[in-house]
Amino acid sequence: MAFAEPSAIYLVRHGEKASLGQDPALTPQGQLRAQNIAAILHRSGIQAIFSTPTTRTLQTAQPLAQRLGLKVERYDPAKPQALVDKVKALHGAVLVVGHSNTLPELVRLFGGEPGADIADDEYDRLYQLAPGPGGAPRTVLMSSLPAPGNTP
Repeated sequence: MAFAEPSAIYLVRHGEKASLGQDPALTPQGQLRAQNIAAILHRSGIQAIFSTPTTRTLQTAQPLAQRLGLKVERYDPAKPQALVDKVKALHGAVLVVGHSNTLPELVRLFGGEPGADIADDEYDRLYQLAPGPGGAPRTVLMSSLPAPGNTP
């Protein structure tokens, strides 16, 4: 499968969430992680940001969207192929914010290698899919954790 038009696709799970409620917000640690993601990606050429409609994913996407002056576009996590088709029509880098149980499938649909399942208590995995040799996507696993002593 040839790589999509975007120069890179970044996929990340939402930050740490409060344990109560049907649609929990981010915890202070989750809000810090969202700021870290914005600090990591603000110079990566992001042209579009996609998020599921939950509070925690939107709150994870918002700091980068504000920093770049972009609107967060919502997608239906139950229809991953529709998102893939939409993203493949774009140029520049793209960020997708999702969930532990949806990101591996999205990475696969974009032609990447998701690696091990994302544990329920794992929030720091950041995927980068970029064109590799021959046009096939190359998957790089990054971390959304700040280096010790660094803050965005």
